Amino acid sequence: MSRLLVINGHPDSKSLSHDLSAAYQEGAAAHLDVARLDLRELRFDPILHRGYAEVQPLEPDLQRAQAAIKAAQHVAWFFPSWWNAPPALVKGFLDRVLLPGFAFRYGKSALPEKLLAGRSARFVASMDSPRFWHVLFNGSALHVQFQRSTLKFCGFSPVRSDTFYSARQMTAEDRERAMAKMRKVGAKDALKALSTLRSDAAVSAAAA
Repeated sequence: MSRLLVINGHPDSKSLSHDLSAAYQEGAAAHLDVARLDLRELRFDPILHRGYAEVQPLEPDLQRAQAAIKAAQHVAWFFPSWWNAPPALVKGFLDRVLLPGFAFRYGKSALPEKLLAGRSARFVASMDSPRFWHVLFNGSALHVQFQRSTLKFCGFSPVRSDTFYSARQMTAEDRERAMAKMRKVGAKDALKALSTLRSDAAVSAAAA
């Protein structure tokens, strides 16, 4: 594993999520090789038509997406919160890519084997709601669903997050501060991933 992977899940290229992901990538690329997926550019059917009852062949773009996730030490996700959940584009991608045998596997235990363990993750979300509303009235639904029930379920750890609340009210100065923060966070995550890679390489060399 030698990469940091950025996944942008906003369907609009002129969006806050796109700009945040670009700033994060800029900060990370100064320290580590960065791959990028803009989900709006991928060609795939987002519907898992038969659920897990039968195998639905992966389109070439999804095959490449799985390979990119496998090759990554750290995966950073960017998307807006719509109805306290990721957009349909992200949900469809998750349904098609995080499949049994790739992201998790059930055995005799009631708990799944986490097949994407050994990778860290971050997700960066934006929403129009203020923080108090999301936390107190909605129970941080987005974070429970995506951070705990999706990424950690598949083995990503640690999973960190940044949320930009009240996005509709952000001024130009607020956006600039957000971009500056993401450049710093990207650099920090890249350095952590690089440190993990070097540590793993040293352990492997010692074992050999």
